[in-house]
Amino acid sequence: MQLKHLRNSSIDYEKWNECISKSFNSLTYAYSWFLDVVSPGWEALVSENYEYVMPLPAKSKYKIPYLVQPVLTQQLGIFSPNEINEEIVINFIKEIPYYSYELNLNEKNFYSKAFIYPNYILDLNQPYKNLQNSFSKNTKRNIDKAKKLKLVVKKDISLNDFLEFYYGIDKKFLYVQKAILENVIQTGYTNNSVSLYGVYSAQNELIASLFILHSLNRLTYLLPVSNAEGKNSSAMFYLIDYLIKKEANKNICFDFEGSRIEGIARFYRGFGAKNHPYYILKRFRPSFLIGR
Repeated sequence: MQLKHLRNSSIDYEKWNECISKSFNSLTYAYSWFLDVVSPGWEALVSENYEYVMPLPAKSKYKIPYLVQPVLTQQLGIFSPNEINEEIVINFIKEIPYYSYELNLNEKNFYSKAFIYPNYILDLNQPYKNLQNSFSKNTKRNIDKAKKLKLVVKKDISLNDFLEFYYGIDKKFLYVQKAILENVIQTGYTNNSVSLYGVYSAQNELIASLFILHSLNRLTYLLPVSNAEGKNSSAMFYLIDYLIKKEANKNICFDFEGSRIEGIARFYRGFGAKNHPYYILKRFRPSFLIGR
């Protein structure tokens, strides 16, 4: 297979997006609109007629070019409507035109030498009752607790309400840069790929919120956030149950996006989600290039 390295200005966006939409492993992260926001100037490796494509999230630091996985982007890698075997993955890796990189391949890009990270996915193509039967006892208990508190779920809360809530909570992890997050959401709305949900207390106060990224066959649990009351009220359990009930019996999956943290992974597994690992490539990642 012959591959070409294309700078951003040389990428045919129409052919690119057509390939992503037809790919058996299609992910919203790989569409040009998403990449333009999280990795401006991204580059690509493409085969003839864009039958196989791989985004290259290129950056430069101290005049040193390198590749790094963008924020809000769990998986990228190789996409195609055709089979992707390990030989094809190796072929793409050999053609990466940068010496230093850290890239997350998707779950269909098996590579035996890669690091393996967990990702939890729930198939929603069955009746809600069947899905509910797979919930853990702890999950059911938390949902019942939230129901008694008369919480209310609202879809399409305002962008301002979501951002104010997200940035107003003291978190132990790094915030997504506000300009990037706001741009992703606004552009996602334009492309019918984003929903913002809020959970409100009986006193009509926002206590939890969720940024969902969606495509034809996947709902991605991209950015959840709860305040102290939301955690105490099990608001996120309630919201996920609401979404599962709403989307049950559809040919889609609920993608929880990770995690290697056991407590969080247990939360995902509690809804019956199964591990679908993805693969990470790392090559020559000196500390001064780690920052994004």
